[in-house]
Amino acid sequence: MFNKKPREPKDTEYLAISARLHVWETRLLTRERLEQLIEAREDSEAAKILADCGYPEPVPLTLSRIERSLGQAQEDLFAELAQAVADHPQVLDVFRIRYDYHNAKALLKAEAQDQDPQRLLVSGGRYDPKALLEAHRRGDLDIVSPTLREAAAQARELLATSKDPQRSDFLLDKACYREMLEAAQASGSDFLTGYVRLLIDSLNLRAAVRATRAGRGEEFLERALIPGGTVPTAAVLTAKGEALVKLFQDTPLRDAAQAGAALLEPEKGDMTAFERLCDDAVTAYMAKARQVPFGIETVIGYLYARQTESTAIRIVLSGRLAEMDKDKIRERLREAYV
Repeated sequence: MFNKKPREPKDTEYLAISARLHVWETRLLTRERLEQLIEAREDSEAAKILADCGYPEPVPLTLSRIERSLGQAQEDLFAELAQAVADHPQVLDVFRIRYDYHNAKALLKAEAQDQDPQRLLVSGGRYDPKALLEAHRRGDLDIVSPTLREAAAQARELLATSKDPQRSDFLLDKACYREMLEAAQASGSDFLTGYVRLLIDSLNLRAAVRATRAGRGEEFLERALIPGGTVPTAAVLTAKGEALVKLFQDTPLRDAAQAGAALLEPEKGDMTAFERLCDDAVTAYMAKARQVPFGIETVIGYLYARQTESTAIRIVLSGRLAEMDKDKIRERLREAYV
């Protein structure tokens, strides 16, 4: 039998939630608000800025409180949107899956090092971190998806035999993005599927540049590359310099690929700028959702905006805690969604 094609979401189904989200967008951290966060003289002032944007105040400012505040805000958002996307729950899954795989990596590494993983686990995934930890300790990840269960078992064995955490991470990354792509496709949204494919392309471009700069061979790069993007992994595997630029010239990553190619020349290019161009290409794609009056794209765009906002908050607040130079903090920030 042929698989039934997922039902494409109708714009009118998202009329009410789209109107609410366009209002919520006005509370997102703009570049100006991020600048205020950087320049805040006291931690309490920084916390007040976050409270004005709807986050629980992480006072006193510590890394653990920051994570709790961001994690709680994220869970609240997923709960708020669950009913709105009830007919297409895969939309939320696309943004939750990576946290499950982060937790799987944390559990395996902690086990290998005989450490307590609890402080490394994060909320936001499909599975409660405590339930995941208990299932792991029982030796039966029956609560997770078959893809994650199989990948975790393979990664555990690989880590035990190779003693190389990076190899097990690569294996889990492939499974993670396979699940994300499958969820996006099952949602029926071409926009969401395009987002995941672009993410994969971005990761593969970064992997190619990093591997070449580090003098790693094709065997290493093949382990790192993730199938499912618009650019075939076989082509990325052998492309260097201008060939790499040509591969990505018709994608949103064109400028990033040019910067990446420059990095492969001795003493040329800026790795930070290259990484920022990769992220900004994804943000530019997702920002198209802001031009949609109503539709599932508004939900997808807002979820992405909040995710990147959390990343920006972590960069700024962790930089403050480390007493990092303000200009260094600014260099690490990406283009804002708004």
